[in-house]
Amino acid sequence: MTHRRPITLLLGAATALSLLSSTAIADGFIIVQSTTSTQNSGLYDVLLPQFQKASGVEVRVVAVGTGQAIKNATKCDGDVLLVHAKAAEEKFVADGFGISRSDVMYNDFVIVGPAADPAGIAGSSDITAALKAIAIAGAPFASRGDDSGTHKKELSLWRATGYGPAAASGTWYRETGSGMGATLNVGTGMGAYVMTDRATWIAFGNKGGHKIMVEGDKALFNQYGIIAVNPENCPYVKSVLAQKFIDWILSPSGQDAIGAYKRDGQQLFFPNAS
Repeated sequence: MTHRRPITLLLGAATALSLLSSTAIADGFIIVQSTTSTQNSGLYDVLLPQFQKASGVEVRVVAVGTGQAIKNATKCDGDVLLVHAKAAEEKFVADGFGISRSDVMYNDFVIVGPAADPAGIAGSSDITAALKAIAIAGAPFASRGDDSGTHKKELSLWRATGYGPAAASGTWYRETGSGMGATLNVGTGMGAYVMTDRATWIAFGNKGGHKIMVEGDKALFNQYGIIAVNPENCPYVKSVLAQKFIDWILSPSGQDAIGAYKRDGQQLFFPNAS
């Protein structure tokens, strides 16, 4: 993305005034590279209007997988990064693309599956044993397969089982290459197990007969972090506005807004900024 640069035109006084007003409004926004999980949960629909009211700054979210969000921010296509793959986030900062990283909030991942439960994992709190059972049964499993934070986490969990799902790609293991909501749609449609963040599952409207099968394992912890894009690498980044957004997200006001957000009476994210 080419960041926003002012354009000077010779216009009539009224038109010029209108253009200046529009430019001022345009300058009052930032781009946040973030995840489909936070977008699908509806969290931003609640947070961003509150921030804009408090600051006058508009936030435009690009919701993609964490891996793609990091790539976009590396190419200066954004002012702030808010994702959930801590090791990749820390590398982003270490490589000079981000200024610093802060914890924002957390929730957890769960495995959802069809009522028939062909792998017999319902009620389990042991993610390693559950994934092994799915592999041994050759039960359908729909993976995002998109280098997102959820996909990165899923692959790390598979590695712990000793069963590499790549060899089963196209058979019982299906990679959608899509966001969380789309992958859940595929999973419910084909009767497959899916690993999803809990917030997206709660907000998801097409559950069909699927329900949570596996939850509660400490390995399913899901931390989100926020990073300002480094102006030394991206000279047109809106550093002041970006930091204003980050400061608000990490402030008591932002943290309270995150904690207050619920769907169907359930809290979706738990603020934990230091």
